[in-house]
Amino acid sequence: MIQKRPEKKTPACPICGKPADLVFRPFCSKRCADVDLHRWLSGAYSIAGGRPEEASTPRERNEDD
Repeated sequence: MIQKRPEKKTPACPICGKPADLVFRPFCSKRCADVDLHRWLSGAYSIAGGRPEEASTPRERNEDD
C-alpha cells in the first residue's frame, strides 16, 4: 500500500496574500518585503511593552558623585 504524502501549502504573503516565494520568505516578492520593512521603520508596527523602568545606576541617572 502506497501512502501519499500530504502536500505542504505554501504560506500566504502577509502583505498581499499571494503564495510566498522561498527567496523572499515569508513574502512573495522583494516589493512586499520592502513594504513590510517600511512599516516597521515608520512606526506603523510596534511591539507592545510596558514603560521603561527608572534608571537604576548613577550613570544612567546622570548623577556624578
